[in-house]
Amino acid sequence: MTGRPTGRLRGVPVDAPNEAATAAVRRTGPIRYATADRFGPPQRTPAGSDEAASGEICPQPPSRLDAVMGTPYDLYLQGEDCLSLRITAPAAPAPPRPVLVFFHGGGFSSGSGLLDWYDGSRLSAEGGLVVVSAGYRLGPLGFLRHQGVSEGNLGLLDQLEALRWVRENIARHGGDPDNVTACGQSAGAISLALLLRHPETPRLLRRAILQSPVLELATTLPEQAAEQGAFFAEALAGDPRTATFGELLGARSATAEHVAARTGSRVMPPFGPVLGVPPVPAEPPTAGLDGIDLLVGWTREELTAFGLPREAARAAEEEAFTRPVAEFARWARAAGARLATYRLDWAPEGSAYGATHCLELPLLLGDEAAWRDSPLLGTVPWHEVDAFGRALRATWSCFARTGRVDPAPTAGYPVRWGEDQGVSAA
Repeated sequence: MTGRPTGRLRGVPVDAPNEAATAAVRRTGPIRYATADRFGPPQRTPAGSDEAASGEICPQPPSRLDAVMGTPYDLYLQGEDCLSLRITAPAAPAPPRPVLVFFHGGGFSSGSGLLDWYDGSRLSAEGGLVVVSAGYRLGPLGFLRHQGVSEGNLGLLDQLEALRWVRENIARHGGDPDNVTACGQSAGAISLALLLRHPETPRLLRRAILQSPVLELATTLPEQAAEQGAFFAEALAGDPRTATFGELLGARSATAEHVAARTGSRVMPPFGPVLGVPPVPAEPPTAGLDGIDLLVGWTREELTAFGLPREAARAAEEEAFTRPVAEFARWARAAGARLATYRLDWAPEGSAYGATHCLELPLLLGDEAAWRDSPLLGTVPWHEVDAFGRALRATWSCFARTGRVDPAPTAGYPVRWGEDQGVSAA
């Protein structure tokens, strides 16, 4: 590994108590699930090992969604020892419990599974789940495609390795390796949509929840990624294999400006998954998803988070989510999966963003301390956020346990469930 940690996320120390981590749950980690040399494939830790990780997060710039989500209160060193995960499980002894593995969003550029935003204590305590939040490599370290350096998609290989680790090791933490649901939001959801093309993935999970998958961003071609990689290398003016984190992030920012100028969009990340590069086949398979249950959805005004006015965000919904999700659903069902959809319409009082991107996260993960002063929640008191969250968490937990969608807990709340689902109602 090359370089030294040079940056931190702002906030309180990492070992500050999380109020949601009550006696009802136990939290384990960070555990190292794999190691990797820079631009090398992940190497899984030995089976049966719960090797403590350093707690580093992948080097990254500030999130472009800080104005929407707020700034995380956690404090972490940034470094390349970032292939780690955290486990939250009910403290009471029980038969093996259903497992939910969460992959965070952040445009393949920011975030970490260790952030308190993604703590699974409430899901564990209320739903009886073992929740795993996993990190993966980001930006150029995870997705650079450049000849002689990296083919790309290392971040996806990391996620696949995390799922393999769960399969081999989660039983020691009270989880059922035969009842695993992978859940991703935004970039994490795009990742899962692509990993479902890999023949091994259906053997590692039974279900998947895709929250706000911007599927149009999952179509980067090898030649396009190579062009962006060449621009990055020129901006770096040095060897990516020995560059400091600051130099890598500086060239990444230049590449982001280049991509925005070329595409006219600041939603497109400068580095992301590449079709046809392992573990992503160029074309989706026509079979192989038999027995897989999928839940896919989005929020009504996703794109306000990226600068669109609310009415414009609603007008863009068809092109950005409804049509791409319908196309994904046709493929998944034809390949053997069962699929249900949802849309979150909640517009918190006092928020200028409405039902924006990431709004479901504080309903499902983290706690009041993690989400305090988050602009996307407006002026809604936390007890009201948590009441709605409890209903949504009940539906997510039911799906993770059984593969069924039970809309009953959210009756009276602004969530729309698809009516032509292949997944049975509870």
